[in-house]
Amino acid sequence: MRQVEGRQEGRIVCFGELLLRLAAPGRERLLQSPALDVRIGGAEANVAVSLARFGHRATLAGTVADNPLGEAALGELRRHGVAVDDVHRRPGRMGLYFLATGAGLRPSEVLYDRAGSAFALAGPETYDWPRMLTDARAFHVSGVTPALGQATADAALAAARAARAAGALVSFDGNFRAKLWAAWDADPGAILRELIAEADLAFADHRDIGVVLGEDDTHADEPSARFAAAAARAFAAFPRLQRIVTTVRTQHSVDDHGMSALMATRAGALHATPTHALHGIVDRIGAGDAFAAGVLHGLLTGMDDGDSLRFGLAAACLKHSVPGDFNLVDREDVLALMRSERLDVKR
Repeated sequence: MRQVEGRQEGRIVCFGELLLRLAAPGRERLLQSPALDVRIGGAEANVAVSLARFGHRATLAGTVADNPLGEAALGELRRHGVAVDDVHRRPGRMGLYFLATGAGLRPSEVLYDRAGSAFALAGPETYDWPRMLTDARAFHVSGVTPALGQATADAALAAARAARAAGALVSFDGNFRAKLWAAWDADPGAILRELIAEADLAFADHRDIGVVLGEDDTHADEPSARFAAAAARAFAAFPRLQRIVTTVRTQHSVDDHGMSALMATRAGALHATPTHALHGIVDRIGAGDAFAAGVLHGLLTGMDDGDSLRFGLAAACLKHSVPGDFNLVDREDVLALMRSERLDVKR
């Protein structure tokens, strides 16, 4: 795409809930001491922030509580260059999640408090999608949004269908959250099947595809073979789908991971990256969203599939060094990692 004053033409619209993240300080358990660190986050908001930092016109669509908490969350997005004109305000509460960061062999833990939030109660009638998707180049939503209840499931599907009708690229991130789906009488497979059927690009691994299409009887031990087999099933089931992308993570401890990435295309290509070693992880929350934003950036700016995949992986790896949900790195930071530049102090 052509660039104007450093910004990409054509908006990218992300639809999802803007959350307050309440985290125990350091590596403490929740309420081990009477303090919580407050940050703003949410899957689609994380993607929007990254895209804005990469130079795109990123917009968040959704609903927040009409109170000072909602306004503070919107202000944080504006600070990072994300447009929030399409976020509605309504009486109610903000969605929350609580985080206790793990240590050593103790994993991190997330507790959700999102039921009945202003966003969760906003159905498809809330949003004027033909207007909101005017001049949209791409639309992004994740499986977290329909997991919140029937109202948001209906809203997400209406949004994806409107985006397709508007000619936008439709991007879907599986982001399966069992705790959220278990909180209401839902058939996750049926709901996600309708949503992924509208997508051109899906961020999903073999487990996400198993939820949507049912578990496969054949199981390959090697990650790339397992992913390729699942992707073939998805391409057969969803004729609009062109690319499926995933990260592959190996965990040795909370602070020591290895990460690589895979992309399968409808044309039959399978792209794979080398593994990056991640030592001394600061915060892994939001890494998948950083990956999605990076791949989207690559595809929308003319990178080939392999470079788009490598850009996404580099963005995700850098997110592990940044506290909070948002990946506060720029395009040049990601390109520097792709070029394997030295880690000397930048002076």
